[in-house]
Amino acid sequence: MQLPPKVTPRAFARLHEIGAAEQGQALRIAVEGGGCSGFQYEIKLDTPAGDDLVLAGQGEKVVVDSTSLPFLTGATIDFTEELIGARFVIENPNASSSCGCGTSFAM
Repeated sequence: MQLPPKVTPRAFARLHEIGAAEQGQALRIAVEGGGCSGFQYEIKLDTPAGDDLVLAGQGEKVVVDSTSLPFLTGATIDFTEELIGARFVIENPNASSSCGCGTSFAM
């Protein structure tokens, strides 16, 4: 059985701060081919679709499409604020390596 990704309270809090649910939007996490390591994450606000896995908390939603889900088994979706900027990040136990920018990975 595949472990679904989990979303930290900090990530849900950030979605609440930007008013995603008020706009009828969810944070979409998708995996696409490409990037400097083979796969890359696409992270954007989007409208949930019928086949999405919906992860809900604090009145907000994070959605993952069925194609991306196997790549995100057991991953953690978080929000971080660092000197280089604030962003949503994905800690993915399936990735064998990742690039410095944190948006692409290899399996």
